Amino acid sequence: MPRDDQPDFFADATPSVEPAAAPAGDGARGTQPLAARMRPRTLAEIAGQEHLTKPDGLLARLISSNRFGSLVFYGPPGCGKTSFAEVIARVTGSRFVRVNAVMSNVGELREILGAARRRPSEPTLLFIDELHRFNKSQQDLLLPDVEEGYIRLIGATTHNPGFYVNPPLLSRSHLFRLEPLAPAAVASVLARALADVERGLGSSGCTADEAVLLDLAGLCEGDLRRALNALEVIVAGLPEGAVITTAELEIFARERRIRYDADEDEHYDTISAFIKSCRGSDPDAALYWLAKMLAGGEDPRFIARRLVILASEDVGLADALALPLAVAAHHACEFVGLPEAEYALAHATLHIACAPKSNSVTLGLAAAKHALNSQPVQSVPMPMRDKGGKANKLLGHGKGYLYAHDYPENIAPQSALEKPLSLFTPKTAGIEAKLAERLARWREMRAQALKRT
Repeated sequence: MPRDDQPDFFADATPSVEPAAAPAGDGARGTQPLAARMRPRTLAEIAGQEHLTKPDGLLARLISSNRFGSLVFYGPPGCGKTSFAEVIARVTGSRFVRVNAVMSNVGELREILGAARRRPSEPTLLFIDELHRFNKSQQDLLLPDVEEGYIRLIGATTHNPGFYVNPPLLSRSHLFRLEPLAPAAVASVLARALADVERGLGSSGCTADEAVLLDLAGLCEGDLRRALNALEVIVAGLPEGAVITTAELEIFARERRIRYDADEDEHYDTISAFIKSCRGSDPDAALYWLAKMLAGGEDPRFIARRLVILASEDVGLADALALPLAVAAHHACEFVGLPEAEYALAHATLHIACAPKSNSVTLGLAAAKHALNSQPVQSVPMPMRDKGGKANKLLGHGKGYLYAHDYPENIAPQSALEKPLSLFTPKTAGIEAKLAERLARWREMRAQALKRT
């Protein structure tokens, strides 16, 4: 749910949330966006997040007993993080202080914490929106007062707390993850907003079929704030009593933006899904995640680099064309550029997703590294050493080397290791199946030749 733009540093003893029954036209409330006016007043009014709002759940028990410490809510925009904080403040009767980490600083934090210490008998609930924006020093500043219980911290973040919240602060908090809202949950709130005369758009008389509201909810990707704000704009452009149809959604759909961050969770989660789709031979999913990354503004060279890695790591010798094709796609990104380079990326993606898979290259390299690290390092056998230069010849380098082309199928009765190792095991996928047969025959030929020497 939406957050206020201005922090409320010195709130009264009652929570600093708007009165539930305040009419939409009264004072500042009349200027609030619809999403702010429709904020839930109780835990039961929070849409979706049933894993947190169920009466017998951990969070509900903590709130009803008023015996919780600090809380961190983690989830995408518009999923209800601020709503949970306001409901908790209302239910517990806490002194509610709201801070937006983007606008706050150390001086303001010191004032808030000092005021909380001067009122130890009156519980202070400090809500910090976008907690990940606080640096380490600002987060560390909170620790003593959290530890002593002068404040109960509620942090809200769209970023993974494991990367952006200091471990000491995170260890003193209950972490709750919120999920994007399902379209049905968003549509139910939109319907309620259309009917609500006091806080919503009921006075407009506008209506909409459930299917239209579901379409709008789907366009907003689980972001309830975005859906409510879109509904408000749509209604504002219609006459009283109008029926909202799919035609009114077209402009919003054209202006739709894919939620995708450049170097945060969406970036890593989406590329992970892309890689696993290619590895799992699911071309439809691979194309979908590719399209999402391109629509979100991902660097095409980053995608191409992942395709190059996939070509060797997961396709390998099962389809030897995968690697040069992936490299060619990377070259196309540099040489052609977007948007035309999208075709090359799709070409390479589909080839890799549809190719037979083998990780024998990955396993073979790992086995070689393990042998190198776990055993004494082998010396290069004399016959295999470089014999260039007079000194090397005097030392016997290269002496006894058997030229492979002098033997059937280029298999000389000689090993290039002092102690032979078995590191590479080809699989039976694609053309690697023929390679497995060939290597098995060569191993037998070499073994027989060595017996004869």
